[in-house]
Amino acid sequence: MSVTQSLQALRDRLKASDKMPVVFLGHGSPMNAIEDTQYSRSWRELGKALPRPQAILVVSAHWMTRGTTLVDVSQFPRTIYDFYGFPDELYQQSYPAEGSPEMAKEVISLLGSHHVEGDDTWGLDHGAWTVLKFLYPNADVPVFQLSIDMAADLSHHVQIGRELAALRHRGVLILGSGNIVHNLRTMRFGAKPYDWALEFDQTFARNLEARNMDALADRAGLGNLLRMAHPSVDHYLPALTIAGAADAKDELVFMNDTIDIASVSMRSFVFY
Repeated sequence: MSVTQSLQALRDRLKASDKMPVVFLGHGSPMNAIEDTQYSRSWRELGKALPRPQAILVVSAHWMTRGTTLVDVSQFPRTIYDFYGFPDELYQQSYPAEGSPEMAKEVISLLGSHHVEGDDTWGLDHGAWTVLKFLYPNADVPVFQLSIDMAADLSHHVQIGRELAALRHRGVLILGSGNIVHNLRTMRFGAKPYDWALEFDQTFARNLEARNMDALADRAGLGNLLRMAHPSVDHYLPALTIAGAADAKDELVFMNDTIDIASVSMRSFVFY
């Protein structure tokens, strides 16, 4: 089944469902926000298939904390330009969605055993707004972010997803943004993917299809392959949270299963 056919099937299924999907997008370069790429086009098409949520909770690779998890409780989250050296046009972009302070406070309560606190200083980093502008271009759905605790083990992030899954029945779209493989130290423009990048990407896909969450979060078992794919695991953790929010009845659709600049996987997935 092609991506287009898969998205149509997703659109048809969601018409009869009151449970929100969970989505992970490989966001790649910030330039996808202003260029017509295969990735930005696929995000736009996905947005047409997705239902309109009551709110969007984003777990982005670019809001990292240590020893705690923060939830953005601001009423009007600012657009954050957390990159440098890009064209002026990129810094002129904005995503003026409102926040969802009340839902954010409910998330704090829901994750009460995970040292979660409210924060009103963050906003929407580029892991969030560069994809949201295609999914919901009118910025008319409330959005708030959840940080990733870099001090916690991998299984912690799967468990966070399991706790958040209850939001799916309350009209909340849980959106993860990162990359399944993300090693900018080894990137090569126009080059073929490294063998280890392909291996990690395909290993992840197999384990996700099998719902083998233990394998996805087994740092020792993934070994050197994980270290090559992720010198820092920040871009991997959102994928684990989204995987954790899925349930056994969900169907799985993959999108953009390609490796960009030799060492960045753009693989994305939807559970619905």
